[in-house]
Amino acid sequence: MVKIIPIQRPNPQDRTAENKFYAQVVSKGNTDLERLAYLVSNQSTVREADCYAVLLSLLHNIMDELKQGRIVKLDKLGSFQIGVRSEGAASLEELTVNAVKKVHVNFRPDARMREMLENVKFTLQ
Repeated sequence: MVKIIPIQRPNPQDRTAENKFYAQVVSKGNTDLERLAYLVSNQSTVREADCYAVLLSLLHNIMDELKQGRIVKLDKLGSFQIGVRSEGAASLEELTVNAVKKVHVNFRPDARMREMLENVKFTLQ
C-alpha cells in the first residue's frame, strides 16, 4: 500500500483564496541499482555483481542514446525522452538554443506500468 498524508497548500493562481488540503505520497525510502541487482540476482541464476554490471551498462547506454536525441523504449516499462523548457521568441529568427532554460527527462509508462498505476491502493497516514 502507498501511504498518503494531507498537505495544506495555497492556490498558486489565487493567493487570496483559502488554502486547500491535497494528498501527498509518503516515501518509504529509496531503491538504488545495487538493491535492484540484489533483487534480480535472487530471482535468477545470475550473480549479483553481474546484475549490477548489466544495470550500470544499461544506464550508461540509456544516457548515451538520450544525448543523441533518441527516444529510449524499454518494453513493459516505458519510454524515456529528453524534454526542454524554453523562453518564447517573437519570431522564428529570434529563437536560438539560448532560449532553452531547463532540460529534463520525460517518462511515458508502457501499458503494463499504466495498469499497475490504476490498481495502486492508498492508505491515509
